[in-house]
Amino acid sequence: MSVLTDIETDALTEIFNVGAGRAALSLSEIVGDEVRLSVPSLEVLRTREIDERVLPLANARFAAVSQIFDGPFDAEAVLLFAEAHALEIVRDMMGSQISLEDLAEFEQEAMCELGNIILNACLSAMADMLGITLNSSLPEYAVSSPEEISARLASGENDDTYVLVLHIDLLIEKHHASGHLIFLLSSTSLNRLVAHIQRYLNAIS
Repeated sequence: MSVLTDIETDALTEIFNVGAGRAALSLSEIVGDEVRLSVPSLEVLRTREIDERVLPLANARFAAVSQIFDGPFDAEAVLLFAEAHALEIVRDMMGSQISLEDLAEFEQEAMCELGNIILNACLSAMADMLGITLNSSLPEYAVSSPEEISARLASGENDDTYVLVLHIDLLIEKHHASGHLIFLLSSTSLNRLVAHIQRYLNAIS
């Protein structure tokens, strides 16, 4: 398996930073206020190495938006926020005048829209900068426990699955939400991604 070098990690982080910038602009238009979204760190892990840095057990439930995408490499992207943070984000997206009791009615639709914006912004930045075409499925939303998500992430371990993990800080108005963007890739897809990153680095050097 190819291992990401420091320069490859920096290049991929920069790609996701471009995507985060695009997502922040789109979200700002929806909520009518400044949205800050950062992607400060990235690491490659095996599915069995997912730990409390990614899925803190103190969080009773997570809101998860997932999409499958394919192209030169295939992967599943999963956006995770603690459910309490997700409800705050939904309230900002729907307007602060909405009552907490009414949030549940809009939670799935709003979170799918949030996930669609963030995931597609990151994927489009990756496609543009690497000169590739990526196709994605419609987003799916679910609320799950850390144990359920861990079991889901580990389900592909026999297929030699790896994960790209990015920590996300999202600030809307006065609310700060920390989450993770997780990409599940087979070793073959990870190697193909690395090859495209190397091609991109050669082209700009």
